[in-house]
Order: sequence, then structure tokens, then C-alpha cells
Amino acid sequence: MAADNTMEISSILQGGYQHPLSRSWQARRHLTKSMLMYPIFITDDPDASVDIPSLPGQSRWGVNRLDEFLGPLVKKGLTSVILFGVPLNCVKDERGTPADDPTGPVILAVRKLRALFPELYIACDVCLCEYTSHGHCGLFAADADTPGTLDQGPSAARIAEVALAYARAGAHCVAPSDMMDGRIRAIKRAFIDAGFANRCTLMSYAAKFASALYGPFRDAAGSAPAFGNRKCYQLPPQAKGLARRAIQRDVAEGADIIMVKPALPYLDVIQDAAQLAPDHPLACYQVSGEYAMVVAGARAGVYDLRVMAFETVESMVRAGCTLILTYFTPQFLDWLSE
Repeated sequence: MAADNTMEISSILQGGYQHPLSRSWQARRHLTKSMLMYPIFITDDPDASVDIPSLPGQSRWGVNRLDEFLGPLVKKGLTSVILFGVPLNCVKDERGTPADDPTGPVILAVRKLRALFPELYIACDVCLCEYTSHGHCGLFAADADTPGTLDQGPSAARIAEVALAYARAGAHCVAPSDMMDGRIRAIKRAFIDAGFANRCTLMSYAAKFASALYGPFRDAAGSAPAFGNRKCYQLPPQAKGLARRAIQRDVAEGADIIMVKPALPYLDVIQDAAQLAPDHPLACYQVSGEYAMVVAGARAGVYDLRVMAFETVESMVRAGCTLILTYFTPQFLDWLSE
């Protein structure tokens, strides 16, 4: 076939990615095992291993089962986890008192994991919703004139108390997910005053949206609100400008890592965060609903699970993330070893 001499030289691109190796060179960054943080659910039954039907392949674990659960993953290259407490046997109250109970599942798990796997990086989600009787992420005002209103100051102070308790237990990182105004500053101040500011990383869920994708997580953690919803403190999905302001605020208040949650529907916000906080590590959370959708599509034969898992997570890397919280972490440890 004769060459098409009318085609512009600059229009020929395929020669640059005609080989598998040269295709890999087109990426600015590549997914690595160290970029993956595995969310795990710790319950207060020490011997528990309970499957979560709405979150396929995930379970609630007791502290006595952590060695058998995580040991093989650490050998495959697991470098970090984030712990979510699932208290089923405690008495919940309006202040979320069980959240920093030294005999509670998170603090016990931190101490256990530090002993079992000294090199494993341990982050703790910090919130009150799993521990409060009302299932919300803050404390309600006692003022009779403002019923049903979250009290921002005391809420941030209570979150800071819980974060400090996790740091004292040995957590390498605390990650407040409550979205109360001022909680990053409150935690940083508490860390400075207690001597932990240089010993524990503060990762902010800076842009956490009021998403429909949290359903399986709430089933897993038992954290659905008893009334109302969280739209007054989680960000509206269409609020790009508000997300930018929240990111800038949390950087100014002392966050060490910025997170966007969920991930795939908010790639534009991840890109914004990379521009607004270029000197900070940038995390995103591929949340339970995102994970469940990918699994469901693969089971329905819509696509190959591995191919779609890589496509979704690599889009987050492309948008600017350097840390990805994903339930696919165990599979990626295998896939990235091949």
C-alpha cells in the first residue's frame, strides 16, 4: 500500500506504543505495592472471622485472627493497613465513649499488629459514628434551641481525644473521616501538646463527599445513622469549589496527607488536590461501593476483574494519587508480583 503523503508527521503516534514495554513508558507513574493501603475491619469478638456479604471477599476480624489473616499478605509485600473499628458488644452513647476504650478493638489491634509485624505501617480511621448511639460522626448540641444540630467545637475536641489515644497506642497515622470543621487543627494541637506531632502522621479526609457509594461499608461497620443523614457535614457531590476550599483549609491546619473520597467519580477533585497541595502526599479511597460495583460487573461477565481493577486504580494514579486505599489490595499484591 502506498504511503499517505498527506498525513502530517505529528499525527503518527502509534509507533510510540506498539510494544508492551513502550506502552508502559507512557505512564508518568506506575502502581506499586507501597502505594496500596488495605482497609480492614476489626471487631470486638477477638476470635471473629465473619464474611461481609455486601463486600465480597472482605471480613470482620478479631485481634486473635490478625496473624493468620495478614501474615501471608505481609509476606507478599503488604506495607500498610487502615483499621476501622466494628464494636458489636459495647454500650454506645452520645459521646462515642467506646471509640478510645483501651480494651476496644482498634487500640488492641494496633498493639497486636505492632508486635506481630514491626515493619507494617498502621493507620487508624478516626470517627465516632461506629461508637455513638445516634450513629453520627460528631456530638449534638445540648442547647434546646438547636435540637439535632452538631456542636462543632466539642465534636472536633472529641475527635482529637480519640486520635491522640490511637497515637499513644502506637498508630503511625490517624485519619479523621468525620468531616467536622476544625478537627485537623484540633488534632494537630493535641499532638503538639502531648508530644506526638513528630511521631504520628495526620491524614485528612479533606474532600469526603456525601456519596451513594458507602452502603457496603456501613453494612460492614454498622455505622448507618439512626436518623437523618450526613449531608450537612459531608460535601455535596457537585461542590467542586467547596472541595477545593476544604483541601486548602486542611493543608493550612496541619494535615500531612490529603485524601479524596470516593475516588473514581471524583478524579477531577483528585487533580485539583494535586495542584492545590503539590508538596503533600495525595491519597484517595476506592470505597466499598466502587469495589462492589467492579466485582459485580466482573461476575456478570461485563469485563475481566483484573483488567477493570487495574483500569480504575491506574486512573487514580494518573490523576495524581500517591496512596490508594482499596479492598483490591490482596489481589494487587499477587498481580504486581507476576
